[in-house]
Amino acid sequence: MTVAPPEKRPRRERKENAERRRRQILDATGRSIVNNGLQRTTLATVADEAGLSQGVAVFYFKSKNGLLTEALRDLYMAYENHWVAALDRVGDDPISRLVALVQADFDQQVCSPEILSVWFAFWGEQKFTPQYAAITSAFDVRRQEVVRAIFRDLLPNDPARAADGAEWLETLTDGYWQHLHLFPEQRRTEDMLAGSFRFLAAQLPEYRDQIVKSAGLT
Repeated sequence: MTVAPPEKRPRRERKENAERRRRQILDATGRSIVNNGLQRTTLATVADEAGLSQGVAVFYFKSKNGLLTEALRDLYMAYENHWVAALDRVGDDPISRLVALVQADFDQQVCSPEILSVWFAFWGEQKFTPQYAAITSAFDVRRQEVVRAIFRDLLPNDPARAADGAEWLETLTDGYWQHLHLFPEQRRTEDMLAGSFRFLAAQLPEYRDQIVKSAGLT
């Protein structure tokens, strides 16, 4: 009697299954951080959230540090993809790009209470975990350059003012995220968004009417 060799799954199917497992584990990592905090998140808590064995999490990410580092990178990639897509939808007009960038920052896809909990959990550990700081720096540099470029397009003859405006906008929206995280019962996303647009109208009075129109303000 001959026994046929086990049928091998196509390479593409194996790859897709692996990507689904990684996605499942990374999503579960976020839920574990929300439910347990960053320090108490382990491969075991993540596996439990994902409905998988701990061995599967170990197979894909090797260690807790490896898993958390990739979870932070994945969080930043989702955020970057979100605001880049927002810019792509509006084209090259700098006011439209500025408004789209701010609107993207306050979309629930990137700043819901749960996601903010994950953001601030990681940011609180940057001082003690160089890998987190390195990931944050790499993504922040790309984001800041985009914001600076928009302000330079708007203020080509005033580079100092353009640099200040870009820095102040990022500082403002970071602060608003912190308010939304710390005081979720008292702060509303729509108020933070409106405040950001009022700031832009005050900093760029020559573009005030365009900002108001593009942002849909009255």
